Amino acid sequence: MRLKSDIVVSALVRRVFALGGYAAVLHKGAEDAGAIFIRQRSRLGTETLYAPAPQSFFEEPSPNRLFEIRLEGVEPDVVDETITREIRFDADCWVVEIEVEERGDLFDIVGEKDV
Repeated sequence: MRLKSDIVVSALVRRVFALGGYAAVLHKGAEDAGAIFIRQRSRLGTETLYAPAPQSFFEEPSPNRLFEIRLEGVEPDVVDETITREIRFDADCWVVEIEVEERGDLFDIVGEKDV
């Protein structure tokens, strides 16, 4: 059983602030099972967008939310366009913005060790 989306988002925001970073919910989605997109801003002015990993990436269902890197090191306008399309496709999705230098273990990325 997976945690509800609102709990995952709330925990992410709190952890980012605890690390001395900044986090905000840009779009609130469905509380129970809305897809979560994470927009990471860097101090260089570029952004990385993490999206829910397709279920086909793993053999067995995972209780944790797994993400893939959808865009990396791109201009903010590119991320804006992608997020706008995602919201049009699925208005129940969540969009969280974070500003931290290192993502660390804030969330799991498909293909990284220990996932």
